[in-house]
Amino acid sequence: MPFEKINKRKIFNDPVLGFISISDELIFDLIEHPYFQRLKRISQTGLSYYVYPGATHTRFLHSLGCMHLMQTTLQILKDKGVDITKEEERASIIAILLHDLGHGPFSHTLELTLMERVSHENISITFMNLLNREFNNELSLALDIFLDKYPRKFFHQLISSQIDLDRLDYLKRDSFFTGVSEGNVNSERIITMMNVVDDELVIDSKGIYSIEKFLTSRMFMYWQVYFHKTSVTVEFYLMEVLKRAKYLVQCGENVPSTDNLKYFLEKKDLLNPGKEDLDKFSQLDDSDIISALKVWQTHDDRILRILSKAIIHRNLPSSLIISSPFSKEKMQELKKKTEKIFKIEDGKYFVHQNELSVLAYNDKKNPIKFLLKNKEVKELQDLDNQVLVKDLRKKITRYHLCIPREVGFEPE
Repeated sequence: MPFEKINKRKIFNDPVLGFISISDELIFDLIEHPYFQRLKRISQTGLSYYVYPGATHTRFLHSLGCMHLMQTTLQILKDKGVDITKEEERASIIAILLHDLGHGPFSHTLELTLMERVSHENISITFMNLLNREFNNELSLALDIFLDKYPRKFFHQLISSQIDLDRLDYLKRDSFFTGVSEGNVNSERIITMMNVVDDELVIDSKGIYSIEKFLTSRMFMYWQVYFHKTSVTVEFYLMEVLKRAKYLVQCGENVPSTDNLKYFLEKKDLLNPGKEDLDKFSQLDDSDIISALKVWQTHDDRILRILSKAIIHRNLPSSLIISSPFSKEKMQELKKKTEKIFKIEDGKYFVHQNELSVLAYNDKKNPIKFLLKNKEVKELQDLDNQVLVKDLRKKITRYHLCIPREVGFEPE
């Protein structure tokens, strides 16, 4: 007879948020499920640890943090007189706990690379549907909240909006593990300022400067961490090495890898993934990729070999963040030089230019709303005492460029 855990009311010790309690047996069983346990082997910030060595935290820890923030927020809202049933509370906690189930290896880095044209959000929804069937439809309300089909909008807004609990956790968590203090936000104060009017999420007016600090912190984290030139470079190389491996496999070449990774290298079209695809995906994590890269360092294919060595040994190309893009002609010239120096047939695997954009606050889509003392509700950009919002509504665009050091180049 298999061992069965009797005590399902556990406590996790989170270095960022402190003690996180599990007080519901269904939630405990979901955390114990292989779909969720896989998140322990998925890096939260991709390959940011190439720049910030402490950034080795996982999607598992982030998801638990989001769940804890949801528990705290719902209690605060109930204390303010917001009517929340036990079913709604449980469902919203489950919805945010499972919101990242669909992330593949290294989180956003390989999204749309292994499972082509299928976003991690769609994979998360598919996994949640599978879990709902496995747990006798006990996740139906959680799915409605996650998909924004539930009429009480604030539950979904706590999971996905411009001031959601997902962002409140990852900013504080990523700031902690990277050591980048500019990203640290006062999530406790912001949560304390949350309220509900007409079933929509609002912020008490005295929380305006905490919100502006949150928006600026998120912007700085993008430019200092998520869009750091070296992080973007190694992530580009990782995507390219997987594309090369996939190309070689589909040309009939032998490219050794784990069975789970090999499955996706052989697949040509995964627009509508089936059960077998999802079963394989649920077993795929960062370790499959790293183990493959170590083996590919000695592969006969020169492109695969160079890319793999560059990632494993952190022998990365030159990279820049520039305000104006290189011309197509210049990029083509650099690719040709790379092909000649590396003696390869295609320089696109090594020469890269990509647009990076950040919009700190979008006042056109789901604007943040505030509850004034006179009970009037106003959008952030319409408040008289806002300080930074005008500038935060401007999209900032830069271009990331990486070119092998052997090529050498001068900015235009």
